[in-house]
Amino acid sequence: MAWGVPPRPPSSKVQALYELCKRTFPSPSAAGAGASPSPPLADAVRSISSLMDTITPADVGLRDDNVEDDRGHGFFESNFLKSSARVARWAQPITYLHIYECDAFSIGIFCLPTSAVIPLHDHPGMTVLSKILYGSMHVKSYDWIEPTVLASSQPARLAKLHMDDVRTAPCPTSVLYPQSGGNLHCFTSVSSCAVLDVLAPPYCEDAGRICTYFHDYPFSSLSAAAGLAKVPGNPDNYAWLEAINSPVNIYMRTGMYTGPPVQELQT
Repeated sequence: MAWGVPPRPPSSKVQALYELCKRTFPSPSAAGAGASPSPPLADAVRSISSLMDTITPADVGLRDDNVEDDRGHGFFESNFLKSSARVARWAQPITYLHIYECDAFSIGIFCLPTSAVIPLHDHPGMTVLSKILYGSMHVKSYDWIEPTVLASSQPARLAKLHMDDVRTAPCPTSVLYPQSGGNLHCFTSVSSCAVLDVLAPPYCEDAGRICTYFHDYPFSSLSAAAGLAKVPGNPDNYAWLEAINSPVNIYMRTGMYTGPPVQELQT
């Protein structure tokens, strides 16, 4: 680059998102062996969120009817679905569009047909930004109660409800953190919808970031056995979450991402 010439602006919003994530999220290896990267600064997250707020389906090569053709579905296995072995009876075909992934962050799109479900799962040590590109989905999310409160009758842990609502595009980008913002969530599509996700860092079994799925039980169902008579506020805002030890499976296919490509920055 010539002296005094400013850098060329990103060629697309996808490229701008990649470059902003690259500047914001350090590689976990930089934190040292066995250490988790520190959560990003709030101002940096707001910058990414503001950029994602402006991204439309056309910016990532999507049309509103992209998910309605369910030909060619199959099993898609990734760190998110590593434990998959069979199709659950409630599963609906979902399409995943991979945009970019490194050890610091990943960018991708989940396209859900009507009534599809991504069951309740966690994001250990991760910051996740989600932008609904089109359509409507019901989001239910929780955060763990600290210090840990366990049920005595079965291996369930107390969590507080963060969100239980339908979100419809256009709506602001949501952000969850390792210990707040609804780190455990499930999605049910009310209509065909697509969600642009940034995970920082992404799931990685070797680093201990394993996706765990959960059942949620009403607070009243196990509170007596736990010796917990009441909680602050409305008991309906609390639930007991129990990890699902048997394989959880989502019927999913990989789709072809047709939006602007990411041009990796040289480091």
